[in-house]
Amino acid sequence: MGKKRKLSETVAVAPEKKDEPATERPQRTLMGWKEKKNEVQEADSMTVFRNKEKVLVTCSRRINYRYRHLMLNVVSLLPHGKKDNKVESVASKGATLNELVELKSCSSCLFFECRKHKDLYLWMAKCPNGPSVKFLVNAVHTMEELKLTGNHLKGSRPILTFSSNFDKDAHWKLLKEMLIQVFGIPKEHRKSKPYHDHVFVFSIVDDHIWFRNYQILVPHNESNKVARGGLDDMTLVEVGPRFCLNPIKIFGGSFGGPTLYENPLYISPNQIRALEKRKKAGKYAKKVKAKTRRKMHELSNPLEPNEFADMWKE
Repeated sequence: MGKKRKLSETVAVAPEKKDEPATERPQRTLMGWKEKKNEVQEADSMTVFRNKEKVLVTCSRRINYRYRHLMLNVVSLLPHGKKDNKVESVASKGATLNELVELKSCSSCLFFECRKHKDLYLWMAKCPNGPSVKFLVNAVHTMEELKLTGNHLKGSRPILTFSSNFDKDAHWKLLKEMLIQVFGIPKEHRKSKPYHDHVFVFSIVDDHIWFRNYQILVPHNESNKVARGGLDDMTLVEVGPRFCLNPIKIFGGSFGGPTLYENPLYISPNQIRALEKRKKAGKYAKKVKAKTRRKMHELSNPLEPNEFADMWKE
């Protein structure tokens, strides 16, 4: 018998297979096959800025019903806003509001503060580092009392328009940037609609910011369809609400801090009411003086006795 062969000679060594990842199938959608993005495109998409702005909207206790309705109108216009319970209007309200903003994972705050059941103040703040602005709200008209014909889609994204006066001074530029960040609805927000069917108009008249909300009305008949880019047949219809913001002070921090700007033309409502009372007091004083002058005139110029005064007496 011949010699047996060694085991190493009989068994053939199998070539090693490299672990190659299996090719992934493209994702199928309703519009067709979706190709996989390249790594370069994914890296670029990671660097794109995404707006995650959220606004906390709240008010103080003992607020008037008209001002509460105005706050609810503002909440309905901001799908990225969050409404919270009332906050006590005290000196330490800034710390309380900053905690609420942090708990609600928001970055801005609109606080409606009512005093003496008459005056409405609006705090607009970027939390927690600032800046913040304090406004006096005048000429308030809510949606319920105006009864306007406009009716835009709830949750749609607005187009923000500003007058050319906002580029005049530094404090107007700062207010413009804050209004853009607060009232500008983030793109692709989960509660917003991807449509632009209304316009927020901010204009400066007499050093006051006037707010208006208009619906973009487009003819929807088949014969009157508007071509893309044709703005002649589009009209604006006011929806509401209306209000006027009078800036008082701009602070460097959130609900406080160093004063960056103070309005020299601002007159508080208390001073206005005091002047009206003084006018009324002066009017009464004029009546009293006139009455005393009349008495003095009658004493200095007595009437002559009438000869026929007692003729018809029995």
